[in-house]
Amino acid sequence: MTKQTDTDRRFIAASRWGIVAFLVFTVLWAGCSRSKNEVVKGFDDAAEVPTLRTLDVMTLISDSGVTRYRIKAPEWLIFENAKEPYWYFPQGLHVEKFDSVFATEALIQGDTATYFKNKQLWRLDKNVRIENMKEETFLTSQIFWDQRKREIYSDSFIHIETPDEVIEGYGFTSNEQMTRYKIRRTSGIFPIKRDTVPADSAQIDSVAPPVQTKKP
Repeated sequence: MTKQTDTDRRFIAASRWGIVAFLVFTVLWAGCSRSKNEVVKGFDDAAEVPTLRTLDVMTLISDSGVTRYRIKAPEWLIFENAKEPYWYFPQGLHVEKFDSVFATEALIQGDTATYFKNKQLWRLDKNVRIENMKEETFLTSQIFWDQRKREIYSDSFIHIETPDEVIEGYGFTSNEQMTRYKIRRTSGIFPIKRDTVPADSAQIDSVAPPVQTKKP
């Protein structure tokens, strides 16, 4: 009887472990069948992936050992694996150009900007604004800035505001300081009218003379 009892107990224990193993396998299988496996696709072209991304940029760039430019940008993407390596500023760019004594010569900004590293060529697009030391403002939709040739040029419509007049045209070339420039095709020149009346006379004219009444 004792041997038979031990055999029965072993059979019952083995059956219990078998049932537990079956239940565990069933739960795991159901969980795996409900899960969604996501396949991460690799990049087809490494040239389209930025090798470096920087936010809230403020950096100084030197030319021949002298600091010439200060760049500010919300986002800076560098594409070193591209056939022609370039930098891209998708959220806009603000550039200050300095002279030899670190005084600001020109301000340049645009909604987006691209810098072609090997050519040392900048391209600014959309709402491009340039200011120079002569209190002149240049507005256009696109400019190219060639650092090798030290010139700025565009084929787009250009609007120039000077202290004395407004000039509009299509296409222009200029030096980096935007102090010597030439418009290829001028479409209009509009003088700015300024108030030349002295302040004292203006104040006097603004006061109405008293009304005189005749005595009966």
